[in-house]
Amino acid sequence: MTSSVPPGFTQMEAGLGFTDVLRPLYRREGKPPAVGILVHEGHTNLMDICHGGVIMTLADVGAAWAVNSERGEVLPAPTLNLSFDFISAARLGEWLQVDVDRVTVKRRVGFASGVIATRDALVCRFSGSFYFPDPGRFEVNPDRFAALEASSGQSQSG
Repeated sequence: MTSSVPPGFTQMEAGLGFTDVLRPLYRREGKPPAVGILVHEGHTNLMDICHGGVIMTLADVGAAWAVNSERGEVLPAPTLNLSFDFISAARLGEWLQVDVDRVTVKRRVGFASGVIATRDALVCRFSGSFYFPDPGRFEVNPDRFAALEASSGQSQSG
């Protein structure tokens, strides 16, 4: 089965570090935003299904984007916790999309939960929490941060 990228999704910039293993990675604007991939051979395991690590990375990216979108800033938000319930598999060529259905932002921590699905099946349910460090607490790679801002269409506040 070969699928295509749904309308409204644009390809994210390269240069985000580990997230580049998902490339090409796509994003759709909105509150919350959605992210997705077309599962290609590099995303699969020995059973030709999407590797769980790819699915978990996709959830991490989607949830962090949603938390940043809700707080109105693109800033580093390191993951504190992610939990997953895998339900079915995504196969080579399928569109795999993260949809966050709940976002809560507090002063220091953001929370997000949602689902990852193909067009035909629920693949995973996830929830996570993300830390908001003080500005300057961690040094940010300027090239990767510029790619993050370019992908989000937002610029850093403050």
